[in-house]
Amino acid sequence: MLLYDKIQETAAFISGKITHQPKTGIILGSGLGGLIDLIKKEAELPYAEIPHFPVSTVEGHQGKLVFGKIGNTQVMLMAGRFHYYEGYSMEEVTFPVRVMKALGIDNLILSNAAGGMNKTFNIGDLMIITDHINLFPENPLRGPNDSRLGTRFPDMSQPYDKSMVAMAQEAAAELNIPVRTGVYVGLQGPTFETPAEYRWLHIIGGDAVGMSTVPENIVARHAGMNVFAMSVITDLGVTDVPVTITHEEVLEAANAAAPKMAAIVAAMINRM
Repeated sequence: MLLYDKIQETAAFISGKITHQPKTGIILGSGLGGLIDLIKKEAELPYAEIPHFPVSTVEGHQGKLVFGKIGNTQVMLMAGRFHYYEGYSMEEVTFPVRVMKALGIDNLILSNAAGGMNKTFNIGDLMIITDHINLFPENPLRGPNDSRLGTRFPDMSQPYDKSMVAMAQEAAAELNIPVRTGVYVGLQGPTFETPAEYRWLHIIGGDAVGMSTVPENIVARHAGMNVFAMSVITDLGVTDVPVTITHEEVLEAANAAAPKMAAIVAAMINRM
């Protein structure tokens, strides 16, 4: 079955399970599932029940779609994303973004846990992503292009929507929550970076590094969607002494910062 047909079949299935049209899509990263608590839930769909959907295998990812309202805005929230390092193809990793577009969603909000490489950053900081560097070994648009999904050569001069960035900054200021801005580097994983890699990634322009977000952003931009993304800085690679990193520590730091991110995103959605 062609990708386009899979998208339409999945979108039709989901449409039959919900009563309201979502306007904004949200993809939650590691440990950031607390945003679900802010939604007035109307429906939940486990990934395992959705045609053509992969199933998330990473601890900290719940693996379901949640539909409902944040404020007065209908949203579709992915509690748990798919990663290239899990063994999925880029088509599978980004498939939910395609489905969101087919459901009529034009605004996408992404979140992730990331390692900080900027020496001014601290663990627990929130970083609004203003640009990215794609170091994944595979581009999700490689292969034949279906013009029904987007142009062959999409423009990436503004990968993250400036108006959405401004809304988030205004919301953060009103909530008195400090936020950083910076460039996110996307790597395959699943290994965390070596000290030399952290130094190199900062030299080439990165402020934070992670194993997600970039593929979803590329596909969303290919589809003509507006994208906003934010990282929780869960570990630092800026010291001269190597620091051991574990996934459990990443989850702990992400969970601690999650309420702040949730508050900003909720306030931002109310502005959209």
